Amino acid sequence: MNIKIIKSRRKSISLQIKDVDDVVVRAPYRMSQKEIKEFIDKHQDWLKKNLEKLSKERAEEEVITPLSETEVRALADRACKIIPERVEYFASKVGVTYGRISIRNQKTRWGSCSSKGNLNFNVGLMLVPPEVMDYVVVHELCHCLEMNHSKKFWEEVERVLPDYKVQEKWLKENGNKIIKKIRFT
Repeated sequence: MNIKIIKSRRKSISLQIKDVDDVVVRAPYRMSQKEIKEFIDKHQDWLKKNLEKLSKERAEEEVITPLSETEVRALADRACKIIPERVEYFASKVGVTYGRISIRNQKTRWGSCSSKGNLNFNVGLMLVPPEVMDYVVVHELCHCLEMNHSKKFWEEVERVLPDYKVQEKWLKENGNKIIKKIRFT
């Protein structure tokens, strides 16, 4: 494993995994090599765990076959029918109104809500279980009430979907694979 040390005018030390064999340590100028080595040694378990996780993700990436542009468009057509129905259904449960709904092939987000109440959803929601899609819809609708992730926001999500954490966990564990699948080249 290649560990690169970068010193700068920062106040704290950090570890960053760039790739399976590329780790960066960012440290303040005043920190000695001995202190940096002790920091790395102290975080060996964290490094090992996260390097193994990255290695596993890279291996999985190799077996993910991206959908074609035509297949993604077909998903988008389906999403334009299904997602607005789910939004309409849950808007009354959340107790909000909303603006326009857009379906996009986004690289990182499952959904978003503008300050005007316009909703954007990722076409990849057509590849997740229905209850996960519902969670994303409710999440974005709750932003019409609270434009943040405060305690009050999460209470609203939980009021509508008491088991939302299960869906959120599914998305964290599997969402990356879905995103890679819809990134046609």
